[in-house]
Amino acid sequence: MNEIIFFGRNKYPTFIKNEPERIKEPMKFHFENENEKQNEKQIKQISSSNVSTIFLFKNGKAIKYLHHSNQKPEKIQIEENIQKVSVGSHNEAILTKEGNVFAKGREINSNNPNQFINISSLIEDKNDRIIEDVVSGGYSIYLLTSNQNAYGIGANTVSQLGFDSKTFRKTENPILIMKNVSKIFSGNTSTHVFILNSNQELFTCGYNYHGQLGLGNTRKEIEIQKLTKIQNIPKGKIIDIKCGFWHSVMLIEDEDDEYQNQNQNQNQNQNENPKRKLYSCGGYYYNGHSETNDKSEFTEIQLSLFENDDNILDFSVGYDHTLILTYKRKLIGFGNNSYGQLGIGNTIFQRIPIQIELPKLLFDISNYHLSCGINKSFIYYSTSFSNLEEDLIKLFRRKEFCNISFDTISREKIEAHKLILKYRLNQDENQIEKLQEIISNKSIKESNQIFEMIYSNNSKINPILYSEIKEIINSNEKIEETMKRICLNENENENEKDFIIERKEKKYKFPKLILIMRSELYRGMFLSVTNDTSNKVTDYSELSNKSFQIFEYWIYSNQIKNGIQITQEIIEELETGIDYFQLNQTNPNLFDLLINKFQKQKQN
Repeated sequence: MNEIIFFGRNKYPTFIKNEPERIKEPMKFHFENENEKQNEKQIKQISSSNVSTIFLFKNGKAIKYLHHSNQKPEKIQIEENIQKVSVGSHNEAILTKEGNVFAKGREINSNNPNQFINISSLIEDKNDRIIEDVVSGGYSIYLLTSNQNAYGIGANTVSQLGFDSKTFRKTENPILIMKNVSKIFSGNTSTHVFILNSNQELFTCGYNYHGQLGLGNTRKEIEIQKLTKIQNIPKGKIIDIKCGFWHSVMLIEDEDDEYQNQNQNQNQNQNENPKRKLYSCGGYYYNGHSETNDKSEFTEIQLSLFENDDNILDFSVGYDHTLILTYKRKLIGFGNNSYGQLGIGNTIFQRIPIQIELPKLLFDISNYHLSCGINKSFIYYSTSFSNLEEDLIKLFRRKEFCNISFDTISREKIEAHKLILKYRLNQDENQIEKLQEIISNKSIKESNQIFEMIYSNNSKINPILYSEIKEIINSNEKIEETMKRICLNENENENEKDFIIERKEKKYKFPKLILIMRSELYRGMFLSVTNDTSNKVTDYSELSNKSFQIFEYWIYSNQIKNGIQITQEIIEELETGIDYFQLNQTNPNLFDLLINKFQKQKQN
């Protein structure tokens, strides 16, 4: 389930009605069409440029907003299920699950630029027509085939297809650019491209007036006419490169072994991965560096705004602005801000990175994505309901929800959940002692893997370690059935089973495990209802009766049904109810509707 935040140019207005043309602070975006509202919570991707923005839904359908008209959004008429969308300044490309690419645009199909055509079917080699990825540049489209070959179609006005632009200006049939390709990188407004081959060598070509190809001072020609290898790239693994018109930004993952070893013992998710750094090159107005000179080599962006234990989650590059999101939910931006596309509350140009305030959200969310177009920005975030195995592993890593400790060989402690372990270890306390003995001879890393295998019943995490613990765990029982029994109150120990909440005239009984799961997965909603800043279930006596009923409905509407299932309909209704509660605009009719529905469910 997704929400969308928008800021920047809102002409006509295109996105948020009754708001000015310049939206300078992040605002929630909602579709007006009733049919699209059903899909709003299922956004998979947003791709935006100067002419249009396409929203892709998880059901394989997509709709398009035109920026320069009052027309209502239109459906993308492609019969196949859509896997990815990529919008350029003068083109749109659609990758389907069948491996076809449909595209439109004046540089792609001059006879009928508004009609989608299957450009993958135009590849001369019929054995090379299954497409794995598509990337739009400003005037060109790049295809990566299942045979790891890169093709280009469209404009070659500044050699962005890797050929001499004076003799070869355009093609409406895909032409082979390079073989043995791993990834292709470009941008929705860019006239240059980067191609990473299977040997992790990086090549580039196209417009280079401000050094945005990163080739160094010796190659600062206006136009690089053929794919050229970049010699001085930062040390580490290239994760992504995103291109604006004037600049390019590269995300590098640190592969330094010493750094990884230092972070193996840390529990925060962002520190389980190597450190990520951003490098940029190109025009000095837009590259995020403080100098007043263009950068012709990729140079690290000094992000002093986030802490050492933070890490980069996502980034996006528009025509001339950049947004960066960290694991600790810090949003940072730099570049052009003439339409408020940096979301900082004004239209002041920002050459140096600046932090952006995000609106208060109901959920504690990690699954964010950024999408920058021309003079506009989107943030779409998913309250992803991961499978139960992943949920339990998340809980295992949160000390405040644990109630049993295990000592490792290095005398460091690992904390776990006794109630869950008891059921996974055949409800035998002696098995917990055996587990203690096993853990006492293991490192922190091995112990983590052991607990992940116990919670998830996934022996593939480490088959050797699994062979040591398989005798003590209930390996034939599905984890979902275990959880079902716990949450349906089949535990003999009454003290472990329930949490009692005392109200003025009544005692409410909730299964502890459900409260733990809800507070972990939906902490934002949990705290907004309880007004509890301690992350613990404590005092609810101050809640109004209506508010408490909503809280009760929320807990049990998500209860067990063939394992744990969470229905989109219920969550959406509850979100609405809590919005009213937060704003102190209680809607009795809505609350009554929710409670009545809950009562009917209980009766059924």
